[in-house]
Amino acid sequence: MRHKHGYRKLSRTSSHRKALLKNMAIAIIEREKIETTVPKAKELKRYIEKLVTVARDADLNTHRYVFAALQSKEATKKLINEIAPKYLGRNGGYTSIIKTRIRRGDATPMAFISFV
Repeated sequence: MRHKHGYRKLSRTSSHRKALLKNMAIAIIEREKIETTVPKAKELKRYIEKLVTVARDADLNTHRYVFAALQSKEATKKLINEIAPKYLGRNGGYTSIIKTRIRRGDATPMAFISFV
């Protein structure tokens, strides 16, 4: 049983899972809306909301922290300069997950995740 377990493994090794979340975070920052499976979207929501919370106060340490998590200069700049300032007066809940369809190939539930 997985009661009180902290995260979803997504059937991947820890390094693969870390790379997946990093790439999906970069994609949502650049495009502001992506379609993925529901478990991936729920795990990405946890990952990206922590980054947005940190990015709200833009200083050198924030840039270093966000860049260490994303490894993308363009995504880091866009998150800190454009996306995070929109949520200064908001305490969490920066993203929304909208369930869309069942994928035909493997019957996996799909969802859109986007910034509010």
